[in-house]
Amino acid sequence: MHIPSLKDAVSADEWQLRCDLAAAYRLVAAYGWSDLVFTHISARIPGPEHHFLINPYGLMFDEITASSLVKVDQHCNKLSDSPFPVNPAGFVIHSAVHQAREDAGCVLHTHSRAGVAVSAQRCGVLPISQQSTFVLGSLAYHDYEGVALRDDEKPRLQADLGRANYLMLRNHGLLTVGRTIADAFLNMYIFEATCRIQLDAQAGGELVHINPQILTGVASAMKTVTVGQGANLAWPALLRKLDRMDPSYKT
Repeated sequence: MHIPSLKDAVSADEWQLRCDLAAAYRLVAAYGWSDLVFTHISARIPGPEHHFLINPYGLMFDEITASSLVKVDQHCNKLSDSPFPVNPAGFVIHSAVHQAREDAGCVLHTHSRAGVAVSAQRCGVLPISQQSTFVLGSLAYHDYEGVALRDDEKPRLQADLGRANYLMLRNHGLLTVGRTIADAFLNMYIFEATCRIQLDAQAGGELVHINPQILTGVASAMKTVTVGQGANLAWPALLRKLDRMDPSYKT
């Protein structure tokens, strides 16, 4: 499948955003969080227009490239030439978050097995692992309303999300918000690990819950752990990993 390069047709900033977003799609596939072609990662293009990039509907995550990403506006109108459509359900969820959150540079949504399993548990995320403490410090829930096709769900989703960076979509999956693509990806890595650990722990004996007082210092602890760099500490290494595997995401 040949998709012409857009490198010389867009600004340098947009091209870098496209490369990072394509990398995020490839990494989601590499870590086993993808669901064929049915989930999404969106990235807002800087500027007042509220345009953002999203995956071409029909491509597997491990074949998405910087040039194949589709640019759309808040009304799901394609702003770049593409033979691929945009998934309307993905557009409803992602456009709702981008519309409500000026800080949402990237929104990442998955239907992973562990994420959906925990989203179906009445208890939600339990404070039983170090990973869960990072999630619980900024976690919200949104009840399932069926496949997200209706615009009238947007206000409820926005209200439920609030200022949280982790959203558990009940009976559906996981969603993370990040200032950058790297932030959203690291948040999802932690969210997914939290859910996997919880399911494994529940298969064993009695669970030990973390003292609630520990949760109050999580944000400060995270800054210390990442030496103040946040997701930027791991993102360059993840890109090097991709370059060793298959650098075609940058085309």
